[in-house]
Amino acid sequence: MSDRSADTGDSHPQWPTAMLTALRLGRRLVTEVPASAPGRRAFVEIRPVATTADSDARRQQWTRSDRDRTFTIEQWDYDGDRLAGFDYDIGAVLVQAVTVTGEAPLVAAIEAWNLRPDQFRHPWQTDDPR
Repeated sequence: MSDRSADTGDSHPQWPTAMLTALRLGRRLVTEVPASAPGRRAFVEIRPVATTADSDARRQQWTRSDRDRTFTIEQWDYDGDRLAGFDYDIGAVLVQAVTVTGEAPLVAAIEAWNLRPDQFRHPWQTDDPR
């Protein structure tokens, strides 16, 4: 992965280019964070909100890029023993959630949770159960 970062047009920390591109294309990103207790694991996900324009593009077999997407950010705390199975959601707790529109408010929101853009990965690069 490249050390270069993409400029979001503000003074906040910058996203790695590949992760910013993924967000603009509507892809979900995840990072693991400290859990509430031993035996538990917690993840923060950034989920771009799909729009009608995204659905139309998908029907036409292409993916639409959008710099002004709306994002839902959620922190989930899971029973660590259930992550590998289908029942990962049993005992899961939504710790916090927020919805923001735009890249600068997204960075501000994750900074408020003491996170940085460079901590986020594609879901398949993490142990996130979703």
